[in-house]
Amino acid sequence: MSDAHGVARDQLRAFIERIERLEEEKKTIADDIKDVYGEAKSMGYDTKIMKKVIALRKKDDQERMEEDLILDTYLSALGMIPGAGAEEEEAAA
Repeated sequence: MSDAHGVARDQLRAFIERIERLEEEKKTIADDIKDVYGEAKSMGYDTKIMKKVIALRKKDDQERMEEDLILDTYLSALGMIPGAGAEEEEAAA
């Protein structure tokens, strides 16, 4: 085997081993997060809402505003916002 093949093999092995270590760290962190959610739940917090709050905090204000407007539009179109769309219903009657 040439020296170039040996170097490439060693590099590949190093990349694979680094990825494996990072995957293990990722699993450990995921387990830690799960434990924190469990602790919060045992204290009476709603973990579904906590996850939504965390997702919202990852977004900037503009992105959140755009999503809120689209959500309101969809909910209104489906008649899921009380009082919204009353003008259309009266006009149809």
